Amino acid sequence: MSFRLYDTAAREVRDFVPVNPGQVGIYHCGLTVQGPPHIGHIRKEVVFDVLRRWFEYNGLEVTIVANITDIDDKILDKSAAAGRPWWAWAYENERALDAAYEVLGCDPATYQPRATGHITEMIELMQTLIKNGHAYPADDDSGDVYFDVRSWPSYGQLSGQKIDDMAAASDSDTRAKRDPRDFALWKGHKEGEPETASWPTPFGRGRPGWHLECSAMAAKYLGEEFDIHGGGIDLQFPHHENELAQSRAAGQPFARYWMHNAWVTMSGEKMSKSLGNSLLVSDVIRRVRPIELRYYLLAAHYRSAIEYSEESLVADGAAYRRLEGFVTRATEVLPDVRVADAVPAEFAAAMDDDLSVPQALAVLFDTVREGNNLLSAGRHERLRENLASVRAMLGVLGLDPLAEPWVGLDSVGSAGDRLRGVVDGLVRTLLDQRQQARERKDFAAADAIRDRLNSLGILVEDSPTGTRWELAGADTAAERNVARGDVD
Repeated sequence: MSFRLYDTAAREVRDFVPVNPGQVGIYHCGLTVQGPPHIGHIRKEVVFDVLRRWFEYNGLEVTIVANITDIDDKILDKSAAAGRPWWAWAYENERALDAAYEVLGCDPATYQPRATGHITEMIELMQTLIKNGHAYPADDDSGDVYFDVRSWPSYGQLSGQKIDDMAAASDSDTRAKRDPRDFALWKGHKEGEPETASWPTPFGRGRPGWHLECSAMAAKYLGEEFDIHGGGIDLQFPHHENELAQSRAAGQPFARYWMHNAWVTMSGEKMSKSLGNSLLVSDVIRRVRPIELRYYLLAAHYRSAIEYSEESLVADGAAYRRLEGFVTRATEVLPDVRVADAVPAEFAAAMDDDLSVPQALAVLFDTVREGNNLLSAGRHERLRENLASVRAMLGVLGLDPLAEPWVGLDSVGSAGDRLRGVVDGLVRTLLDQRQQARERKDFAAADAIRDRLNSLGILVEDSPTGTRWELAGADTAAERNVARGDVD
């Protein structure tokens, strides 16, 4: 394939050449499960899900690893404040993260390892770094182990910084460090912390530092050299910088490419729990359908920030419904159309150009506009090819409304499927009454039923194949027309 990817380390778009032909290994940093995920977190999952789908569309075998950090200062603090065991707190939020993946149509990772399940690998990595002269145990009997940043001349290359210009590492007390910028590989057990939150090592009981765990897990599941390491841009420093340094210092080539997605911001600030400006996935999908939230999170280029607003969320929802409306109407006319084997060349070129989803969507909307014209003109043979192509493009993006997990769902999970059936039955009863009123020429009654449904957010459309309905999901007639594909 001719895929090109922006490599953060090289600061340029590079031709993608995998370590092993025909295979791709990807590690992207999962969440520290201190709380349930917000849409800023989940944007990364959607971005890497689309990347994975594009590789698989091109015939590559993808192994994707997304870790779970289930032991951390914040987890210990928040679980203690809640009066809960730290491991129960972490697991509850891990399940919330898995639910967010599923509800937004993200395929599960090949492996989703927990930090606490890989202590042995972390100890071995620390021992290698100490042996190589790049790490040292603290001499104050604290049990801490630090990476010696000045022992590694390339430290700072990923983020483009010089050591002398860096602030002190804030992950532990600096008193036992040779240099305040040295970072903790291992944190000794402290008085007042749960005994269960520590493991025995040659250096004393303790728990892993944040950076050590990802190096250990990436090497275990993907090998000492793999293709892509990624995450949010906020992880570039210090997390990914530290991963790169400790893995290379241990003699591992590590990642060939570094991929970082931009933030979802509010008022120009990164969305984060600490700033109190987060929007939990579980809350947002109460207001918009999950498939529309997915569209919203992938419509901008992954390296461009998304400035959150309710208005932009509504607008993107209307844009998606335009695509969905065409697929629904065209499929009613041609129910046996299968998804095309290939996407249009212009769409493929956009995706190959650093995963340029905005340009790919432009091709998709152009194709839908043509499809609407073919549908109106009754040109069904051309429409068949058009619909197959549209669904192929939507499939790559994980947005095909007629594919799993979206087919039949207007809400979340199987409960949404059952609710859809109930609502459809109720609406059909009213539509039957409307049809009976029209047959007896009581057009006032027929219009009253239609107006009543419209007031409830249900659009009614009469077509040559019968009467159909859909949820409006928009507040104005203009938005409804866009959602139906009537306005360019």
